Amino acid sequence: MSIETIAQGLADTSLATTLTDSSWLFGAVESIHVLALTLVLGSITLVDLRLIGIGPSRGSAEQVLHRLLPFTLGGFVLAAITGSVLIFANPIGYSKNFFFAAKFSLLALAGINALVFHIFFQRRLVDGASLAPRISGGVSLALWVSIIATARWIGYTI
Repeated sequence: MSIETIAQGLADTSLATTLTDSSWLFGAVESIHVLALTLVLGSITLVDLRLIGIGPSRGSAEQVLHRLLPFTLGGFVLAAITGSVLIFANPIGYSKNFFFAAKFSLLALAGINALVFHIFFQRRLVDGASLAPRISGGVSLALWVSIIATARWIGYTI
């Protein structure tokens, strides 16, 4: 089954029709998506800045991480749900869009970076001299700025 076939199948659903025919539904879902992304990006940025040593100093990096992780995960789940719904509005256009593919590639890299951090580097937070958490935080910031930039370009190229 090709990407084009899947995209056409999504375009033929009642959800796609409802999103494109409604004068308010797409905007409402997109607004929730942007709010969820703000929560994700804001919480990740605070943690990453703390990891690289220039963030808010209220608590250790590990304390900031544990305090903000529920917000990050909740926001990410909401963003994933609303983003999935938004795809139905133009699945054929998204399936052919370079920036859409780039965004998801960058999201995968951000996920891998987070996984590597939590598995290998998080325990090094107690040693403030460890370079690995700082690098992971810097990589995360760069990836999330790139994700936001590519996401904005999707709207200009579809």
